[in-house]
Amino acid sequence: MERSTSPSSPVKLDNSLLESPPSGVRRPAYDRRNATQGILHIGIGGFHRAHQAVYVDDVIAETGDDRWAICGVGLLQQDSRMRDALRPQDCLYAVVERGPGADAQARVIGAMTRFLFAPEDSELVLDKMASADIRIVSLTITEGGYYLDPKTGQSNLDHPDIVHDLQHPAQPVAAFGYLAEAMDRRRQRGLKPFTVMSCDNVQGNGDVTRRMLLAFAERRDPSLRDWIAENGAFPNSMVDRITPATTDADRTMIRDAYGIDDAWPVVTEPFRQWVVEDAFCDGRPLWERVGVQMTSDVHPYEMMKIRLLNASHSAMAYLGLLAGFSHIHEVMADDLFREHVIDFMDEEVTPILQDVPGIDLAAYKQALVKRFSNPAIKDQVLRVCMDGSSKFPKFLLPTVREQLRRGGSTRRLSLAIASWCRAMAGTDDRGATIEIPDPLADLLTMRARSTGRDPAAFLAVREVFGEDLPQSEVLAKQVGEALESLYDEGARKTLAKY
Repeated sequence: MERSTSPSSPVKLDNSLLESPPSGVRRPAYDRRNATQGILHIGIGGFHRAHQAVYVDDVIAETGDDRWAICGVGLLQQDSRMRDALRPQDCLYAVVERGPGADAQARVIGAMTRFLFAPEDSELVLDKMASADIRIVSLTITEGGYYLDPKTGQSNLDHPDIVHDLQHPAQPVAAFGYLAEAMDRRRQRGLKPFTVMSCDNVQGNGDVTRRMLLAFAERRDPSLRDWIAENGAFPNSMVDRITPATTDADRTMIRDAYGIDDAWPVVTEPFRQWVVEDAFCDGRPLWERVGVQMTSDVHPYEMMKIRLLNASHSAMAYLGLLAGFSHIHEVMADDLFREHVIDFMDEEVTPILQDVPGIDLAAYKQALVKRFSNPAIKDQVLRVCMDGSSKFPKFLLPTVREQLRRGGSTRRLSLAIASWCRAMAGTDDRGATIEIPDPLADLLTMRARSTGRDPAAFLAVREVFGEDLPQSEVLAKQVGEALESLYDEGARKTLAKY
């Protein structure tokens, strides 16, 4: 039976709603009350709830195997907002898929059945991680959560969070402190390790996670390190779904259109993709039954996605910000910018990609253009511009290095770097102030303002460009020409030259 609602009488989202959901809203196709939490996920943001949690919801419904419900964990103080939103809703939330020219599709996701807030009770989180039911611990902790030294790419064991967790193993603050302590407790209890599955946009994310955890464990207790290395598993994965930050307008839309009062819904695109290395140490859901591509080698898929989707996002976003656009679909609606994105992918990225099994690269790029152009998503340009110091070294600069090595084209790549430098100076083409959140915002802004039309000081930020790229005369010349044009003529006229 479906509940009849009206915009004037929205229904609070909790377990009671599942008995008679509003018209047009899908509910979980299983009894979540009987599900066992077999996955613990650290980092409950919009992307996880629009991506991995949806796949888990699908696989429980498809297979009837209810041992894989999710226990969500928030490690950061700001995660208290998610706690306060989800707990009164029995950890339910709505996902609304919005495609261009199509009716939005709404469903309630039931895969997460518990949320733990680590700053409130770290012992409760550790005890849960060390329990026999938990067989996979997955992560969306952003690039910064892996504590990599930007200059060397190696584990930074001198970071204050890591030092704290090594000195206070039973009261950790960082994800790797929790992972190591929980692994040690499992070892002492005679349990298997859980599989650690990174779902972040980090190249070789499973390999990076393994390297960091083993380095941490080595410093803490070499025997723990050996046990994890011998018995653990760290599958690589590639994740893809454009998921803008939830806005008050999204909450209002869901109340008005579906009659649901949801404190933190997710609005996302219809497209989703997940490629996972089939390497688990204590079982896994039958994800292949619900569209997940299980493979022995994630690398080609990862390179395709990072260097096409993520790099193209950066290549258009800073130019779009300078030109005064607010949303990505607005950038793509402009023919000049749209052609730039297409040429960027075709001329400067595609030549360095290897063949990807089962993927038609031309069709993939055409799909990306459609996804970027989706007006229903309203993906914010500023969101894409955030954290450039973390994104450029992973998404764009490896292509720069490869093209320089091959003697290939780097003009549009150089324009992307120049547009980032110009935007970090703090004003757009009309003189309006822009502020771009970034871990290195103070340094980058200082360098961008001091460098003017000469990019040398900006390119000398070794944390981003390393030791090699500042030495490239080709790159310096091309970035300098683009930067000078951006200052003198603005983003649109500069782009017209390309």
